[in-house]
Amino acid sequence: MRGNGTTSDAEEMTVAKKAKAKKSAKAGTGGAGPGVARPPFWAGRDAVKMPRKAYEDELTRLETELVKLQHWIKEKGLKVAVIFEGRDSAGKGGVIKRITYRTSPRVVHVVALAIPTEKERSQWYFQRYVPHLPSAGEMVLFDRSWYNRAGVERVMGFCTDAEFQEFMATVNGFELALVRSGTILVKYWLDIADETQEERFEARIDDPRKRWKLSPMDLKARSHWVDYSKARDAMLAHTDTEHAPWWIVDANIKRHARLNTITHLLDQVPYKDLTPRKLKLPKRQPAGDYTPPDYSGYNFVPAVWPKE
Repeated sequence: MRGNGTTSDAEEMTVAKKAKAKKSAKAGTGGAGPGVARPPFWAGRDAVKMPRKAYEDELTRLETELVKLQHWIKEKGLKVAVIFEGRDSAGKGGVIKRITYRTSPRVVHVVALAIPTEKERSQWYFQRYVPHLPSAGEMVLFDRSWYNRAGVERVMGFCTDAEFQEFMATVNGFELALVRSGTILVKYWLDIADETQEERFEARIDDPRKRWKLSPMDLKARSHWVDYSKARDAMLAHTDTEHAPWWIVDANIKRHARLNTITHLLDQVPYKDLTPRKLKLPKRQPAGDYTPPDYSGYNFVPAVWPKE
């Protein structure tokens, strides 16, 4: 309050923001679960989805930049590891697909490990991930990572309290060792609202092409939304370090999440354009005395298309 008893513009804005946050919390519009206010930067479900044409145009531009980044990583022998974590159906796979769509699998690899075997369960926890870390000239995209222990394993009881505490005690040091060894480590948490997840789960149930994405574990996790929120909060608070910070992505609208994440990833690795110069196709060798053989005895795929 000012000395004359009036309220300043800044104070009025603060009061308005608090009232809006309180209203949002009451409405349950946050990504942490019902009754939790969303972050102030989060456009979330209120944002208007960008038109497809604008999305595809920007995606084409970013794909070109990703190819440039790929050339730079290979040429300079960089080691880049990118972690994608988040709610079930948050769109991790979609972001990863867009990153890899125009890049070479020899340079940009995707790692999505299955449930650990009995042998792997007996190993040092990080041991099963180490062989998949990038070598010089590679970028590895982890579709979920060692943070399974702080998420699904913790919430669903797949690890003991002692194993969880050991993970929390060692993960920051493990990542520091990676960074000090020359690995560029980028960590993304894709966050969505409860209502968004509900809609995407229903879409997966209705669409046979997407039903494989919905596992019994995903359905069971629905009843642990708040437990997952608490586990996420503890994980982010403890592992958001200077050497390996977390970057939170508003993933309520897939198009926006993909463009924002790719744009940010490109900023994490300074690169120059090493695109190879245009090549001139040489003339094809003349047929000479070569005569194609009789193919009538071979098997051919039936010509279903085009339809007559």
